[in-house]
Amino acid sequence: MDTMLAGRFHLDSKKFAVEEIPIPVPGPGEVLIEVKAAGVCLSDVHLLDGSLVPLFATSDTITVGHEMAGVIHTLGPDLKRGLTAGTRVTLEAGKTCGRCAGCVRHRPCTQMLTAGIDYDGGWAEYVIAREETLIPIPDSLPFDQAAIIPDAVSTPYAAVVATAGVRPAQSVGIWGVGGVGAHNVRLARLVGAAPIIAVDPLPSARERALAFGADHALDPAAPDFADQIRAATDGRGLDFAFDCAGVPAVREQAASVLGLGGSLILVGITPKPLTITEGLTFNYLQKQVRGHYGGFPESVSELVRLAATGRLDLAPSITDHIPLVDAADAVSRLENKIGDPIRLILVP
Repeated sequence: MDTMLAGRFHLDSKKFAVEEIPIPVPGPGEVLIEVKAAGVCLSDVHLLDGSLVPLFATSDTITVGHEMAGVIHTLGPDLKRGLTAGTRVTLEAGKTCGRCAGCVRHRPCTQMLTAGIDYDGGWAEYVIAREETLIPIPDSLPFDQAAIIPDAVSTPYAAVVATAGVRPAQSVGIWGVGGVGAHNVRLARLVGAAPIIAVDPLPSARERALAFGADHALDPAAPDFADQIRAATDGRGLDFAFDCAGVPAVREQAASVLGLGGSLILVGITPKPLTITEGLTFNYLQKQVRGHYGGFPESVSELVRLAATGRLDLAPSITDHIPLVDAADAVSRLENKIGDPIRLILVP
């Protein structure tokens, strides 16, 4: 067999389809991965609906998917890590362009390429990966759980432990408790945040947030919303507010309930302008706004260890498994919140 199925997005026509294409051949420093599980993310939905535009696309047609796990199938030449076929791995969701002089992977890069957006990702039977993006996973960690670590889990993990630097007993609010926000709740609890306040208009999402470790779950449309935040924080306001929805109205509301020195962390992405209409109190209370994007390379390895040792159980995060050929249906389910999914998993 020299062909495979892949979920392909045509950048010119904005059309998505599962197509039969040649199986790629790994070049120097690359390996071919047999994909066992691939996550469906809201960023994938935004790519397909045109609201997320690739900045550094390497082709006119891209295989979608930046969350994936599988098995090393074929080794390319000139590998440096001593990799072997059959090794179970998950893949970092991005890679550097490799063209910058003195490029350092563990620092932010203005030309960081994202799998499934800028280059071919994991909605396929096989995918090419650079060897430095591979993270081995133990036999005890299921492929579906490993697949979602590189974004759904590592993005809020890096936001909590690095961008925000949440310490035990600091108060945290989390707006939007879907695929990323639900994990933001769990990770805030893992580092000892208290109280943790989940905010979502969906009753089912609020119930899930409480099951995932939130101390309170609030409706953002409640007329006494600000009073509820003050009551939950003993009048101090929030130390950190995480926008996991990427919605301007969320950012306004979240910023308004920050306490002294509080920070708004922008986890969700949107092409719409960032506006803060609050006046002098923003200055008086020394509030901050911090941008955040994705996880860090070390985040995936650390989360694999946390999951493998039982510190973080990702089984409740897997909503359903869907055949790769039905990828369009999976996108529709996520886009329309059918069943309020955390993560849908495509299985080749």
